Amino acid sequence: MRIGELASRAGVSVRSLRYYEEQGLIFSVRSSSGQRHYTDDKVERVRFIQRLYAAGLSSRIIAELLPCADAPSQANSDAALERMAQERDRLSAHIADLVRTRDALDGLMAIARTYRESLTTAAAGS
Repeated sequence: MRIGELASRAGVSVRSLRYYEEQGLIFSVRSSSGQRHYTDDKVERVRFIQRLYAAGLSSRIIAELLPCADAPSQANSDAALERMAQERDRLSAHIADLVRTRDALDGLMAIARTYRESLTTAAAGS
């Protein structure tokens, strides 16, 4: 199938498919005129890649995880689970940083509200 049909069947843009190919996540065969042609199994592969992106993984990490799907084995599965655990830990640390940042902003907002109220009180007393 050609790139437009794959995009339609997988529910992604043609641009996304070109990007996936640039990143080495999917492969095509080129016709003599340079058109990309894909096998039917690429529909599920693109959907799988989309699920990995939705989980917050980068194309670099997705490329590391694909051998588990391409050549299922205990070792590949263990490696994929370990890599996903590392990513989860990284995301958890990032979330904790965001919570600290939000809490700091909440503190500044509380100070700003108190200051604003003091201006209103001072203006009312004038």
